[in-house]
Amino acid sequence: MTDIPSDAPSTPAEDADDKGERIAKRLARAGLCSRRDAERWIAEGRVSVDGKVLSSPALVVTEQSRILVDGKPIPEPERSRLWRYHKPSGLVTSHKDPQGRPTVFERLPEDMPRVISVGRLDLNSEGLLLLTNDGELARRLELPSTGWVRRYRVRIHGTPDVAQLASLEKGITVDGISYGPIKALLDRQQGSNAWLTVSLKEGKNREIRRVMDHLGWSVSRLIRVAYGPFQLGLLEEGQVDEVPSRVIKEQLGGKGSQKPVGTATAHATDKPGIGKSQGVGKPGAPRPNTGKATSSRENTSSSRKPANANRRRPS
Repeated sequence: MTDIPSDAPSTPAEDADDKGERIAKRLARAGLCSRRDAERWIAEGRVSVDGKVLSSPALVVTEQSRILVDGKPIPEPERSRLWRYHKPSGLVTSHKDPQGRPTVFERLPEDMPRVISVGRLDLNSEGLLLLTNDGELARRLELPSTGWVRRYRVRIHGTPDVAQLASLEKGITVDGISYGPIKALLDRQQGSNAWLTVSLKEGKNREIRRVMDHLGWSVSRLIRVAYGPFQLGLLEEGQVDEVPSRVIKEQLGGKGSQKPVGTATAHATDKPGIGKSQGVGKPGAPRPNTGKATSSRENTSSSRKPANANRRRPS
C-alpha cells in the first residue's frame, strides 16, 4: 500500500495495472458503489485494508491487498459492462427511496448484477438511462469533459418563441444557477402544446424543466432519446439491452468517429424523433408502466445468469 496525494489523476478501469489503484476506484470497479460513495464509506470507517481501518481514500492498493467492507471481503473486479434501459415515467433513479416510491433498480431483471446509473432521470422523466456495474465507468461517462450530447424530446404547454429558443445556445442563468449552451429546436405545434428537440452536454438537476418554466412553458413530458453515441432506438419501455464490450471500447477509446449505438439505422440519429420507426410509440401516447423490466435478449439468453448474479454484496 502506498499513500498518494488526494488529487492524483486516475485512469479508466480497464487500464488498471500492477502498480495498483486508489482504494475508492477499486471499490467502484468491484461494482459495489460509485467512487463518491466509496469515499463516504471510508469516512464512516466501513473499509479496512490489510487489517487497518481507513480514514482517508488517499491510498493505493494492489491485487495482493486484503480489502474488507463491513467486515466482508469485496468481490473480484468484473469486466466493465454497460446496459441501455428504457426508463418508464413514475420510477425513482435510486436504490432506495425514503418516500417508498418504486425505483428503477426494483424493476430490473433478477439475473442482472448490481448496477448503478450513469446520471439520473427524475421521477416523471422517461427514456434512455445507461446502467453499469462499474462505478468508475459511470463517473467517466457523467463528466461534462466527455463532451457527449444528451438529447431529449420535450413536450411543453405553450407557444414557444423561436428567437427565445435560439438564445438558449448562449447559456442562461435561472435563480442564480448558470446553465451552459442548450440547443432547442421546435419540431411542431399541436394546439396549445409543442414538441421540442433539446440537446445539452451538462445536464444539471432538472435543468430542462427549470429553464422551460423560466421561459413560461411548463413541461408535460420529457423523454431522453440519446446519451452521446448511445440511442434509445427500438428499445421498448421497461426493456434492458446490454452494450457489447467491443462497442464500449470503441466509443471510449476514441477510435474513429462515434457511431450511434441502439438505432435501427445510422441515419436515424440525424434528426432524433419519437416514432414507430424507433420503437417508442407516438409522443402523445405514453405507454403504461408494465412493471418488471425485461431483457431484449431474454428469449435467447435469460437462462444464462452471470456467475456473480447471486453473490452477496456489502450494503
